[in-house]
Amino acid sequence: MQKNYVNYGNCSVGKPGSTLEITGARFNLSPMSDDFKSIILGAIKQVDLSKVWAETDHISTVYRGKEEAVFDALKAAFLYAYKEGVHMTLESTISKGCPGDTDSDYTLELDDPKVNQAETEAIDFPVIGKFALYPMGSDNYMATIAKVVNEGIDRGVVTGSGHYGTNLGGSAQDVFDYLEYVSHTVGSEVSHYISQFTLHCNVPEGEI
Repeated sequence: MQKNYVNYGNCSVGKPGSTLEITGARFNLSPMSDDFKSIILGAIKQVDLSKVWAETDHISTVYRGKEEAVFDALKAAFLYAYKEGVHMTLESTISKGCPGDTDSDYTLELDDPKVNQAETEAIDFPVIGKFALYPMGSDNYMATIAKVVNEGIDRGVVTGSGHYGTNLGGSAQDVFDYLEYVSHTVGSEVSHYISQFTLHCNVPEGEI
């Protein structure tokens, strides 16, 4: 059986593999419902994907493009999947500037990247969650992390911290606005970053 080994070429710190400022998100929606399939696929189909490159397989969904467009589409998918009383989680990884990335599989429309905003800005509900941030190739990365965490405290959406993560809480709209701020701020300071976050809504214990 032939093995398909990978080759990432001459990747090095500080040299993004893509020259086009591509941001990527890979995510999973997990509604705790017998109707999970229609909830997930219905939400994904409702998102306007005209400003991002998108691919959904049997594991997860990927959006790639301009940072604003990627967050717009990702937030829309989560908001459209919301069902009153249904506990749901969103797990997402955001990356920009990876040395192993390439100038492929992307959409970089410059005009009106937030095409879903008009339809989603009225959808809001409480969420709790956590995120972890990894600025790469920086000797001063902890200061970068502290900067965005303190901004979250000022905004009222960072509710605490623990091992390997920072806690989030607030409205879905406010938390997503903050997560986009994190990516924009860190992306302007380092050549490569990764953030991972989990959001929950309708938690059974009601501790939101």
